[in-house]
Order: sequence, then structure tokens, then C-alpha cells
Amino acid sequence: MVLPTSDEVLNDSQGLSTAQARQRLLEDGFNALPGDQRRTLQAIIRETLQEPMFMLLLAAGSLYLVLGDLQEGIVLFGLVLVVLALTLYQEGKTERAMAALRDLTSPRALVLRDGQLARIAGREVVRGDVLVLAEGDRIAADAVLISGTDVQADESLLTGEAVPVGKVVGVTPETPTRTAAARPGGDGQATLFSGTLLVKGHGTARVTATGPRSEIGRIGTALATLTAERSPLKTQTARLVKVLAMIAFITSLLLVVAYGLLRGDWLAALLAGIALAMAMLPQEFTVVLTVLPALGAWRLSKQNVLTRRIAAIETLGATSVLCVDKTGTLTENRMTVAELYTQGASNVKGESLSINYAAASELPEAFHTLVEFSILASVAEPFDPMEKAFHRLGQHFLKDTEHLHRDWTLMQEYGLTPELRAMSHVWKAVDGEAHVVAAKGAPEAIVDLCHLDTDAQARIAAAVEAMAAKGLRVLGVAQARFTGERWPAIEHDFEFEFIGLLGLEDPPACRNSRGHGPVPNGWHPGDHDHR
Repeated sequence: MVLPTSDEVLNDSQGLSTAQARQRLLEDGFNALPGDQRRTLQAIIRETLQEPMFMLLLAAGSLYLVLGDLQEGIVLFGLVLVVLALTLYQEGKTERAMAALRDLTSPRALVLRDGQLARIAGREVVRGDVLVLAEGDRIAADAVLISGTDVQADESLLTGEAVPVGKVVGVTPETPTRTAAARPGGDGQATLFSGTLLVKGHGTARVTATGPRSEIGRIGTALATLTAERSPLKTQTARLVKVLAMIAFITSLLLVVAYGLLRGDWLAALLAGIALAMAMLPQEFTVVLTVLPALGAWRLSKQNVLTRRIAAIETLGATSVLCVDKTGTLTENRMTVAELYTQGASNVKGESLSINYAAASELPEAFHTLVEFSILASVAEPFDPMEKAFHRLGQHFLKDTEHLHRDWTLMQEYGLTPELRAMSHVWKAVDGEAHVVAAKGAPEAIVDLCHLDTDAQARIAAAVEAMAAKGLRVLGVAQARFTGERWPAIEHDFEFEFIGLLGLEDPPACRNSRGHGPVPNGWHPGDHDHR
């Protein structure tokens, strides 16, 4: 990861002064999403007591007290307090955790203030600020790219598409700040959107919109107008309460009339009617239907799942099918190298190897160079899941060997382009006059760089097809040597030699008893799995 120096950034813009930033903060407000207020204890109590089952419990307890049955009334009110305490504890705990997560996920931003680089809270970023961005940074506000190298952003937060999109420089420091008309998801745009993730490259960007005026802020504003729907259990419970109340009222009324007309004691008739109504009220149902969701939330918390509202447990209990639109929803989003393919002069047919990290066996010597140059073609401190996978592979099999070069110096970078979907790094070795060049990218791009003959291309294409048939994502790796300091303008000017292919997979986060891999805690083979 290469971070621009202070001098490089200052050439783009001096940024805002502290006084300007303070004034714009007063004008526009904090850079925070609308409707992000924390639920108070009073709000939780009010919502809980408005539940039909709680109201039924309170009504039953009150009637028992009116009838003079102190013991039954105290028992019911005690149950109300127990359920209320469970709900308050669980939802209060969740609110505190959510508040901590909001503070943790609020991106801090590196900006220019008074001509100096300063790290500030994301909520203090204002319109006109110059953001200094590097790989792995969360964008704090909508901004237009001023300068950058090979910038790519993950905008799945706004679009749902997991594939990163490329960004291009759209304005210069002299251009007045303007809000771009671009929308998330487009390739080749200059706009960076608040909340998205910079997955590749580095650069600087000028903030154009903050808070509710940003793209994600407008979504938050629209969501704030929505009202929460009643869960299926709430709807069914409300219907049950109405039906039982109506039956109890009619039956009790008929009993009072009949008793009074037959015996002439209307006071005794009234007490008999109330007693019949109380007997028809399902106190046990109310306790069961209020305690069990609270216990469900407690059990989910043991699995590191936060339940902000008890209604979510009720809805989850009525769910039989869960539909998702992408494999990224069900996978770990953690790439792993699953297969290697190498082809050298002495190995005309090529050789494949399936990777087993659990096995104690060593990596064959024929594949050491492939792993070595896949790491050299990646950044030293990677954020991209594929490059992380290459580093993990090297640390697992090549640790304490001469194939890992922490002491080498990166001299030149060639980024991905629409014309050539490959990237190269030029390294200066500690000993040796020639520079080492490592390239990785799409197999067809690597084959093009190596200028291979037809037979070699056919063998590599067959290996790529075999890996792709297994659902693997395939990348090619090549190497070259270069002497001198005048770097070629394009990568084709290097004399690359093809090394091999790497097949990567994104393992599922959980699998059922018929597959292989981890399963959720508490789940056993044979259980019905509706995730």
C-alpha cells in the first residue's frame, strides 16, 4: 500500500483552513446519517408495554386485584415484571452494542487542514475537504477524485454488486467544487461515494456532499419515512386477543343476565360474570409468547448475533425459506488458493496441484516460484482478498525460505488498464544488478504478455478451463528481468516468461451435512436448515 506523501498532496491542494472547516460544519452540520438516534430506555419500555400480550397480562392482573384475589394478581404482575426485565436487559444490551459498533464503524478520515495532514473523525468532515485515500480506507463522504493511481472502489453497499468499479480523475484543484451527476456502480467515474470501500490504489479527493446530502444519506432520509410493520406473531396475537375478548364479553354478559333473572341476585351475577371472563383469559399463553422470544434473543446473543427488536425473533420463527441473490451473501468473502498449475521448459504437459492447508506435507519445489512471484506481483500489505490469499499461501508453505523478500524495494508499478487486465511490479533485489519484474492478471492477458506460441496457449487454455469448471477464479503469473533505470512505457516491452496459474475459491460460510466445511454452533446433521 503506497500512501501519498505530504508534499505530493500539497501539490494538488492546500485543503481547508481550520476556520473554514468550522464555519462549514456550522452551516451543513455533522457528517452523520439521518435517523441514526439511539433508542432510549423509556422508548423500549413504552414499546414493550404496548404489546397485546402485555396489555392482556396487565388487564388480567388488575381484574384479579379488583376481585380481591391478591395472590393471583401478584403472580401475574410478577410475571409482567420478569418479562419486562428480560426484554429491557436484552434490548438494552443490544442498543449498547449497536452504539459501540456505530462508533467503531464510523470511518476516520485523513484530510488536509491548514496545509497539513490531519486524522479526524468522519463526522467532522465538511464540504470542500481534501481526503487523502489509500487502499483499505472507508470513504467518509461523497467526493470527486482529484488525483489517483489505479483507484478501485467496492460500492456493493449502495448497489449490491460485489465487483469493484474503477475510478478516474475527474477534476483538478483549480476546478470549482461541484456535485457529480454520477450514480453508484458505474465504471470509469470520478465520484467516490460515502460508505464505500477503496479496495485498490491511492489518491486524493475533494468532498462534495456530507451527511444527508450524500448518496447514502439520501437513502437514509427515505428509510426514515418508513414505519415498522407488525410481525406475523403480533398480528395473530392481536386477532386472538380480540376474538377471546369478544367471546368472554358475550359469554359473561349472557351469564350475568341469566343468573340475575333466575335468582334475582344481580351483584352475585356480576361477580360470576367477571369470574367467567377471567377464567377464559389465557394467562399462560401471554407468558409463553412473551418469555420465549426474549429467551430466543438471549440464545442468539450467545452466537454473536444482535437482536435489536424482539419482533425480529418472532418473524424469524415464522420463516421457512430465505432467498438471497448472490453467492457473496453466503460465502466468507475470504479467497483461498485451492489449486496451482505450473509449466516449465522441462515440464511440457504442465503440472497441477490441489492445495491442502491442513496437511503437513510441504509444497513441491516446482511450485515455489509460482507462489513467490504471485506475492511479488501483489502489494506488501494487501487489502484485496485475492492478494491476501497469496500472502497466506506463502506464509504457510514458504516461511523461512529464500522465496519471501521482505527486504526488496518496489521501484515501479504498472496498474490494470482496460486494454490489459494485468498488473506488474518492478523490484530492486538486495543483491543483483537486474531488476525483478512480477506480473499477475487474467490468464489471457498474461499469455499475451509472454508472447507464447499456439501450442503453449492451447495447453494453458485447457488448464484454465479445467480450473474454471471447478468453480475457481483463475489468475496467471509471469516473471521478467530488466536492467537499467529507464522503465518501459508499457508492460509489453518486458520479456516476460510464463510461470503458471493459481485457482482461487471463496468458501461458503456454512454448509449442510451433505457438504464439507464448518457448520453453525448448535446445528447437527439431520436438522432442518432453512437458511
